[in-house]
Amino acid sequence: MKKNISLILIIFLFYSCSNVENNNDKRKVFKYNESAGITSLDPAFAKDQANIWVCNQIYNGLVQLDDNLNIKPCIAKKWEISDKGLKYVFYLRDDVFFHGNNKIFKKGRRVVAKDFEYSFKRLADKKLASPGAWVFNNVLKNNDEYYFKAENDTTLVIRLKQAFPPFLGILSMQYCSVIPHEAVEVFGKDFSRNPVGTGPFYLKMWEEGVKMVLLKNNNYFEFDKNNRLPYLDAVSISFVIDKQIAFLEFVKGNLDFMSGIAPDYKDELLSRSGKLNPKYKDKIKMISMPYLNTEYLGILVDTSLESDKNRPLKTKAIRQAINYGFDRKKMIKYLRNNIGSPGVYGIIPLGLPCFDTSKMIGYEYNPAMAKKLLLNSGYKNIDDIPEITLSTTSSYIDLCQYIQHQLNSLGLKINIEVNPPATLREMISQSKLEFFRGSWIADYPDAENYLSLFYSKNFCPKGPNYTHFANNKFDSLYLKAQQTVNDSLRYKYYIQMSNLVMEEAPVVILYYDKVLRFTQKNISNLGVNPLNLLILKKTRKLDTH
Repeated sequence: MKKNISLILIIFLFYSCSNVENNNDKRKVFKYNESAGITSLDPAFAKDQANIWVCNQIYNGLVQLDDNLNIKPCIAKKWEISDKGLKYVFYLRDDVFFHGNNKIFKKGRRVVAKDFEYSFKRLADKKLASPGAWVFNNVLKNNDEYYFKAENDTTLVIRLKQAFPPFLGILSMQYCSVIPHEAVEVFGKDFSRNPVGTGPFYLKMWEEGVKMVLLKNNNYFEFDKNNRLPYLDAVSISFVIDKQIAFLEFVKGNLDFMSGIAPDYKDELLSRSGKLNPKYKDKIKMISMPYLNTEYLGILVDTSLESDKNRPLKTKAIRQAINYGFDRKKMIKYLRNNIGSPGVYGIIPLGLPCFDTSKMIGYEYNPAMAKKLLLNSGYKNIDDIPEITLSTTSSYIDLCQYIQHQLNSLGLKINIEVNPPATLREMISQSKLEFFRGSWIADYPDAENYLSLFYSKNFCPKGPNYTHFANNKFDSLYLKAQQTVNDSLRYKYYIQMSNLVMEEAPVVILYYDKVLRFTQKNISNLGVNPLNLLILKKTRKLDTH
């Protein structure tokens, strides 16, 4: 019954989208589906990909990233970093306006430095409880007041309590978007459904669970050569949960864009080697590149736990044996159609500048070494090693069963426990799982983001150290890297930290993901980047009639 309702909604949705184009002088409407749904249009709550994508169309920040993750000007036309990395001064453009044609502004209002001061203090305010408040952890505080200071309309100063080189990249996150205080004062909590930003598009309509429509901001401040952006007239987002149905609509041309690949249609769309199925080569374009997402198995290595005596994974040799004990290359080829790269070099993913295979240690498939480690793990026989339970979700059951089969052939007994995603996340954050599947998608383009998973002061639930890995040498290098402004030296520390983690093996790296995008042939300039950020301001949709 639910599928029938979904089909009826789809027919209504795409019929109404067609009417938008036909009745508005053939407007260029870019259509995509968001199966995960959108929960908020407040950038302070742009935590997951669905919310981030749409907020990126509505808002802007001081800086932005290009497709190569280089930091570029946005509302800040330039900046200066001084005082050994502690002082940031941003000089703002004077031609950026908040969206008009709404309850707050009829003709918009010019953005000034005070707006950033307000937006940043709001984000950091504990009362808001934003999941992005952490981005200002390194900002100087005086009597609980963060140092964001508008010196005049076009100059903003931020002071840090300690140097932190990734800070500029962090400011490119959607959390750090500028918003007008007037809108928050009028709408209150409902600001999340009544956004007012400066971006290339503004919200026209949102029918939750059915459709969202964004319209072109005719006063947007960015240009492509002499052409004012954006090129598209509108963005239409549907919310069909069933990915198979959304895929069929994409194949029929009712959607312009599709991201990622689902098991239901993986083999239909891709060959075993990861190439586009030849039957679609004249209809569809495929774009891919390394994605800053590392998929891994985490191991709770906290030696202070009461149950420590009965935990075989407390033994480094067994953790290393698991790392050597399965063929990642075959796993990627047969279970993921070569979408991704085998994770043999540590937590830092392919796509970051410090990823250097000539200097990073890791684990290639070596069953002989795995068996040797198991025999030398302190147990009389491999059969005496207690059964190990691996916790995962249904989406990754095939990968876990593959690993289970290969480790079983070495004599290591692995049991798989399947949990709902929310349950798994909760149990991991409470340190209730010894062996679990996890992933880490970069919040900002710096390896520190990944290495923070192993800093001892980040033990969950206060931080992202879900394995409770603790190592004094690692901590020392982590703090030293944070104080190092020189990129090449900082990258050297990052690699040392990665190698130290791989030696101790609190994680089993599975693969480094790929961004995979599919578009209709008449879509151009969509672009692709390692953060899988959706950027539509330069996208064009050609008339196919």
